[in-house]
Amino acid sequence: MYSAQALAMLAELGISANELEARGLPEYSQAAILELAERGLDGREHFLGPAAAQAWRLMKEAARDDQVVLQMVSGFRSIERQKAIIERKLAKGQPLSQILAVSAPPCFSQHHTGQAVDIGTLGYPPLEVEFESTSAFAWLQRNAGQFGFSMPYAKNNRYDYSYEPWHWLHGEIAESI
Repeated sequence: MYSAQALAMLAELGISANELEARGLPEYSQAAILELAERGLDGREHFLGPAAAQAWRLMKEAARDDQVVLQMVSGFRSIERQKAIIERKLAKGQPLSQILAVSAPPCFSQHHTGQAVDIGTLGYPPLEVEFESTSAFAWLQRNAGQFGFSMPYAKNNRYDYSYEPWHWLHGEIAESI
């Protein structure tokens, strides 16, 4: 069963809790402790939990040593920010089923934990499947595990999310609160 906060947000957005349960989507707690993991080229600050931030910096440095550029596109995202993303997509007229194939509802995003990072590289648009054809993705497949990262949204993943080769998770996180 989901928390009262999650159920209230789902109701506000018109999302069926039963549908999420059928998909096996876990609810995630929002991180309480965050640190600056990286400042993007655009000046945007990206935060992660302390262990994930340290692992990210070490992994990025190791990739750079191998002449591979890893860029953080997104790190921690609050529950409220996730809600705003869904609301914006709904306002643009996107069908809810299409939104939920690519975006987790608020309270259900791994980004809330401060342990998920969306990764990009130079010369490729962020958050696109074509990331899988980059040397950065090939490097991550070979090396990310050494730094505690895994790719939870592979093709045909258990949560029925679209394939996200850019989304990587550090460590194990509690899958329900």
